Amino acid sequence: MDAIGFLTILLMVFALMMVLAGIFTAYFGSGKSRMIGILLLVVGLVIGIIWAVLAGMTDIIDIELGTVVWDAFLNILAGLIGILAAVGVFLLAIMKA
Repeated sequence: MDAIGFLTILLMVFALMMVLAGIFTAYFGSGKSRMIGILLLVVGLVIGIIWAVLAGMTDIIDIELGTVVWDAFLNILAGLIGILAAVGVFLLAIMKA
């Protein structure tokens, strides 16, 4: 993977997590924390939309956004499965001891 692909994955995952954290904080928070949640949501949307527009509609960033996002999804899924399997084996070993 090249640097632009890495940067795309980094920014898209960052934007997604900001949106999710913003929704969670805005929904469950009150007062000042609700405003922080809305700010997180807006920042995540702005970053994600700007990068998607730059990657999809201009020649500045020469990538296939769909391919990069799909590859990132598969890599993250494989990592999560590996982590869960390792934690499962660890817990099984600890509980048997």
